[in-house]
Amino acid sequence: MAIQQLWQLYRTQGYDAVRNASMINALDHFYVALLAFGEEAFAQATTSAHRAAELDPKHPVFVQGAAYLDRIMEQGKAGVYVDGEAFAAFIRGGGNVGLYAAISNELRAIYQSYETLTLLDIGVGDGFALLPALTNNITQLDVLEPSEAMLVNTTAQLDSWGVTYRAHHTTIQEFMRIGREEGFDEQWNLIQATWSLQSIHPDQRPAIFGWMRRHSQHVVIAEFDVPGFSEQYAPERVQYIVDRYQKGLAEYEGDQVAQGFLMPVMFGYFDRSASRTNYEEPIQSWADKLLEAGFEDVQARLLYHYWWADAYVVEGR
Repeated sequence: MAIQQLWQLYRTQGYDAVRNASMINALDHFYVALLAFGEEAFAQATTSAHRAAELDPKHPVFVQGAAYLDRIMEQGKAGVYVDGEAFAAFIRGGGNVGLYAAISNELRAIYQSYETLTLLDIGVGDGFALLPALTNNITQLDVLEPSEAMLVNTTAQLDSWGVTYRAHHTTIQEFMRIGREEGFDEQWNLIQATWSLQSIHPDQRPAIFGWMRRHSQHVVIAEFDVPGFSEQYAPERVQYIVDRYQKGLAEYEGDQVAQGFLMPVMFGYFDRSASRTNYEEPIQSWADKLLEAGFEDVQARLLYHYWWADAYVVEGR
């Protein structure tokens, strides 16, 4: 039974009907593993993932997925999470090297187009995009980041370089709220957000983009062009994720990144018990929201062919 049929069976008769269905190939078994994971039926998920790996032992997603589920069986789901060292290895390796070099080069060129520049970076993170792009014409720099650990890393580097800045340990929503209450009306030449707005629900983005429009004449956003999927277990979504993670896993040797970061993230897409923390969209949706916010000239251009999805820069003026 192909995953399209398994999907229809799941929708009409539920998980128990799928569990007892006949599977044809490795992907069918892995699809059942993902459904079982969502039901927190971890023993069945592990069995199905191992069957997928047996049928296609060279497929890294099936092999690493089975190993990850083994760990869940041993440690419990709460004991298997994104590892800090694994994330560091991920972000500093593979396609991320070229991705961040590309965005830093893009930002630097934009900065250099100004004689002097005031800049706000929303969700600066560890500064991988911002720091290599910095230019001497920046007269005011504001960095906003909700993660204290990441903000400390960024500001430590800025301090070591003698760069003057203002750090804001908060979310953009809270930053906006404080501004409203205090009558804050700061203006920046440029506001940028590199892969930081995808964690914000799409319903909240129009207010943020409207705020950006009122506080700057120039906005630059970097995001991935991820297809829109209507259902968590839709076959086309599962196929997309499996195909893309096969490419992503191929960029890293060993198990550290696979087990410490990529597998926790991948299975998180199918965790029905967890609150959603990521809302990626097709790049056209980002551009449309900037237009709706009042930016008259909005351009989206390809930045980098990344394994998960093509990365784009969306620029609004």
